[in-house]
Amino acid sequence: MRKLTYFVACSIDGFIGDESGDASFMYPYVDEPFLEYLRTEYPETIATAGRRALGLDDLPNRRFDTVVQGRASYEVALKEGITSPYAHLREYVASRTLRESPDPHVEIIAADLVARVRELKAEEGGLGIYLCGGSRVAGELYDEIDELVIKTYPIALGTGMPMFGAGFDVSEFVLDELRPFKNGVLVRTYRRKR
Repeated sequence: MRKLTYFVACSIDGFIGDESGDASFMYPYVDEPFLEYLRTEYPETIATAGRRALGLDDLPNRRFDTVVQGRASYEVALKEGITSPYAHLREYVASRTLRESPDPHVEIIAADLVARVRELKAEEGGLGIYLCGGSRVAGELYDEIDELVIKTYPIALGTGMPMFGAGFDVSEFVLDELRPFKNGVLVRTYRRKR
């Protein structure tokens, strides 16, 4: 069974963006040591345009071969004219409003997201599934998430878009790794306690 990993950036008070979803205030914390960590540990989480700019086009996928994201997250790329933001992965976009994919490489999941993700998890293969966002998709898939990788930036927002945009039952996760950076970023990796 393949793992679904919610790899997410958030403020110290648990918000992944402001109330509109904008997370650009986190960008200044992506300094060279942190970027090197992403390059070596999670290269496939860097969008295709970023990989190209950093000369990482030929870097093999290390952890994931598939990405699932919500429509709002996907629209960030669409506004820049990018129809396949993670072309180095199999791409799925959960959307009830986007009826047709603007790119043959991107599959729209319009109904029963949980069932489709369960199908993806049941596929044979060694690499996992990267849940890119957003808040509502993570909330809907909460029970399917096997691992959390939370990049916490040293800022507090007070209000904004929560990590999980839906109610759910309390679940316990086990801390597997804690990685601090001198710029104040903290990366915590948790696995779901089953």
